[in-house]
Amino acid sequence: MTKAELEKSQNEDHLKLLVSRLEYRIQKIKEGGGKAKMEKEHKLGKMTARERVAYLIDPDSQFLELGAFAGFEMYEEHGGCPAAGVVVGIGYVKGRQCVIVANDATVKAGAWFPITGKKNLRAQEISMENRLPIIYLVDSAGVYLPMQDEIFPDKEHFGRIFRNNARMSSMGIPQIAAIMGSCVAGGAYLPIMSDEALIVEGTGSIFLAGPYLVKAAIGEDIDKETLGGARTTSEVSGITDYSMPDDKTCLDTIRDLVDKLGHFPKAGFDRVEPRAPKADPQEIFGIIPDNSAKPYNMVEVLKRIVDDSELTFYKKDYGKTIVCAYARIDGWAVGIVANNREVTRTTKGEMQFGGVIYSDSADKAARFIMNCNQKKIPLVFLHDVTGFMVGSRSEHGGIIKDGAKMVNAVANSTVPKFSIVAGNSFGAGNYAMCGKAYDPRLIVAWPTAKIAVMGGDQAAKTLLQIQTASLKSKGQEIEAEDEARLLHEIKSRYEHQTTPYYAAARLWVDEIINPLDTRKVISMGIEAANNVPVEAFNVGVFQV
Repeated sequence: MTKAELEKSQNEDHLKLLVSRLEYRIQKIKEGGGKAKMEKEHKLGKMTARERVAYLIDPDSQFLELGAFAGFEMYEEHGGCPAAGVVVGIGYVKGRQCVIVANDATVKAGAWFPITGKKNLRAQEISMENRLPIIYLVDSAGVYLPMQDEIFPDKEHFGRIFRNNARMSSMGIPQIAAIMGSCVAGGAYLPIMSDEALIVEGTGSIFLAGPYLVKAAIGEDIDKETLGGARTTSEVSGITDYSMPDDKTCLDTIRDLVDKLGHFPKAGFDRVEPRAPKADPQEIFGIIPDNSAKPYNMVEVLKRIVDDSELTFYKKDYGKTIVCAYARIDGWAVGIVANNREVTRTTKGEMQFGGVIYSDSADKAARFIMNCNQKKIPLVFLHDVTGFMVGSRSEHGGIIKDGAKMVNAVANSTVPKFSIVAGNSFGAGNYAMCGKAYDPRLIVAWPTAKIAVMGGDQAAKTLLQIQTASLKSKGQEIEAEDEARLLHEIKSRYEHQTTPYYAAARLWVDEIINPLDTRKVISMGIEAANNVPVEAFNVGVFQV
């Protein structure tokens, strides 16, 4: 076996192991609160959240789940919160893309943790940005009271959801809510602020205060069904529009309602008949290195993602540490901005390190991004960046100005942007490559992703210097052995915080995906974005 073959085999083993770990963790998350809790739901005549979603969407259609890792390894002192206690994604209902939000009653009775609120707001954001109908399958006990101070009063907390209900209604975005279990307190506003509300007989109930609180507040004895069950809400108060005998009938009715919805004007993004890549996508596993510091050719990765493996390169031999190219993904025309990890040389023979953004590559990318905006071509960013080049030569050459041009172009882009974090995404490089702060329509990570202000080695050494300097200022000396131990502790803690799971748990990325699903994510994302006409592009003050 040659050195190249050995390296390819090691890369394959490494990435396949990461994907296997990803799939195992997803399966555990899909168990929600556990099989016993699922059986309890079944005995009540209810379907689980994931069963409801599976029944609602079109048979054999794709469902793009988002935020499956929200809350991952968080709230463990409270028993955990798999998928933040809510299933969210984009699915096809009667051939129509819809955002679906389904409370998982097996997780703390569907109660809202802080990350649950953030995930619901992200679902509404995706609906608003893409003008997608949104379907709420409500089954929740309301705010998780032990953490109420972290979810109730702030701008991006629980109340923002009802504000969004009102704003989405004014935008003409269809909202359909099904009360399929508990719907208590402030949470009761969500279905009633939606355009249409359904309720399931026997299991659905909605009220501002439940029987226990009513008894405590005014001394009235009343049962849940009489207070806010299906018959009361559909025949007495009239707050619900449809009373359904069971979950399946309810979901069937939602499908009928979606089938009659009108359509918005399209953006008009170009699409032709999709063609598979000529290069085998499975070969990505052998290309991505088992060590994030190793160089590789990003173009070879792109050839295994784009249709026919065809790329039209923009300024191919200039600013080589960023690849800019036009291509098609599942038939959709796209503009790709990707970090090249190969060590290259300029026409002057100067060496450039892979994954670093230099002045020439930043300038090239900014111009390419503007071109894509001018031509109404969606942008796809593929991250593997360690940041902008530093040092006196770069500073004197105006790296800050050139970097600012790129960031300006990304920030003001009006065509939809999609970010794939394939490897490193460090520092200002994350911003320039359309990190979460720059409003990508979707941002997903491969299992090889790392997101941080800088790499683990650099960060650990910097933090160590700060800590040792602090000790010395107090007259304390640190032994070499203690210094090595401290460095290891700092690096381990820091690297844990750079993993894609840490990022996905906090919704810095929408999902962690198998690299082979990249085409699906981008295609479904552009299809969703095509529902909204593109606004005029204006970069504002721009230092050329």
